[in-house]
Amino acid sequence: MRQKVATTLLALCALLGYNSAIRCVEHRIPFFQPGKIRVLIFSGRNNHDWRTTTPFLRKLLVDSGRFDVRVEEEPAGVTSATLAAYDVLVLDYEGPRWGDVTEKAVEAFVKQGKGLVAVHAANYAFTGLEVLADNHKRSGLNEPAWPEYFNMLGGWWTAGPPKTAHAPRHCFTVKFVDREHPVTKGLPESFRISDELYHSPQMSPDAHLLATAFDDPANGGTGKDEPMIWTVNYGQGRVLYTALGHDTSAQQESGYVSTFTRGVEWAATGAVTLSAEGTLPRQGPPPLRLLVVTGGHPYATTFYTVFEAADDLHWVHVTSNHEAFHGDIRGKYDVLVLYDLSNEISDAEKVNLRNFVEAGKGVVALHHAIADYPNWEWWYKEVIGGRYLVRPDGATPASTYKDNQEACVTVAMRHPITAHVGTMHLWDETYHGMWISPDDKVLLRSDAATSDGPVAWISPYEKSRVVYIQLGHGESAHLYPAYRHLVQDAIRWTAGRLDAGK
Repeated sequence: MRQKVATTLLALCALLGYNSAIRCVEHRIPFFQPGKIRVLIFSGRNNHDWRTTTPFLRKLLVDSGRFDVRVEEEPAGVTSATLAAYDVLVLDYEGPRWGDVTEKAVEAFVKQGKGLVAVHAANYAFTGLEVLADNHKRSGLNEPAWPEYFNMLGGWWTAGPPKTAHAPRHCFTVKFVDREHPVTKGLPESFRISDELYHSPQMSPDAHLLATAFDDPANGGTGKDEPMIWTVNYGQGRVLYTALGHDTSAQQESGYVSTFTRGVEWAATGAVTLSAEGTLPRQGPPPLRLLVVTGGHPYATTFYTVFEAADDLHWVHVTSNHEAFHGDIRGKYDVLVLYDLSNEISDAEKVNLRNFVEAGKGVVALHHAIADYPNWEWWYKEVIGGRYLVRPDGATPASTYKDNQEACVTVAMRHPITAHVGTMHLWDETYHGMWISPDDKVLLRSDAATSDGPVAWISPYEKSRVVYIQLGHGESAHLYPAYRHLVQDAIRWTAGRLDAGK
């Protein structure tokens, strides 16, 4: 229903005209993050690997903190009403023409004050040299030129003379020739990159150079400084083209990241607020410092991915409890994440671990870490609030485990840790017959018959925040989005970064 309403509204906006459409979409459709620059990437065809470069470009923009990004893989048919909601277009495209409606819409979009950024092979598109491609097989059919595209872009490939081309990929230095432009101001005077170095483009007199690179004849180059990054004023809008960015290896280079993200911001707004690294200045507290301890039990390396996409979590990994607790760690880390299975710990290591916990630091124990230190009553009874019995304890039988069990895991207690979880449907290893403290605050329960029921809890320990999560044996759990949210938010909560909740 919501999609139908949005479609109807867009059609209505289109009838109102371009400027009215902007206001209509801006105020009526809550599809975008407030305060972010709205970016639409045109992709879907290219003689380069757009299936990897487009998602990577999107990630660079999103990770900068400045942009909200959408991707259109079938640009043909896009109208002015479609574009009205956006501030800037990014072209990671080199393929067939889009048709009169879309091309006129793009021209109007930029002329009336919006931005356009074209990447690498995008200045080969629509030049008359373009040929249709299917899985990198050339059909040999010439594509007619789109002349107005040349005026927008300010530089394009030509059959010559001189013929536009590039030498074999190599490392070269990109030098800024205008260091007062908003995109380049405050950046180093040059940067090195491994990329294709395009040479001899047909340049418009309206193009304004920001950066060049010397094309070494020893590598098949022209022996001249070739244009790498330039801008064009098109109507009231701003255009930036970068010849760099052949693939994700080139796009991950620091010089590319900063010039691309800052270039997109400039094209959209006419100003640059991003740092020299191409990101917004960090606001709020510094990242949490985690010590992640493994060892004593095999595990899937997908465990490491649990911390991905969490810029506020910086972690150090050690492979044994002896390495972790050989010294005082209170001043080095905010949260201890345990994914180890350690039976023995020296007296000196006990002191360091206990000092960390009693200092009010956070502890998150995962899966098999419930079996740590079975003879240290303070640890399992007071701190963790649970114990997996590796062997029988008097009349109490040993706990049991069973791998690859299907379970629906439900929220047992509303809490910031479980806010992004909901009901999880997992295949994971289950534990049964554990000792679980009656004073634990149970966060999650499993319906698996081979489980004790509670699979995540907050321990009753009062001197610090301690969370145990029984889930997480292997890949199926590690890659489950809700599990990742669960672990990350448990870490944040134990460090005091999330509200305690009631």
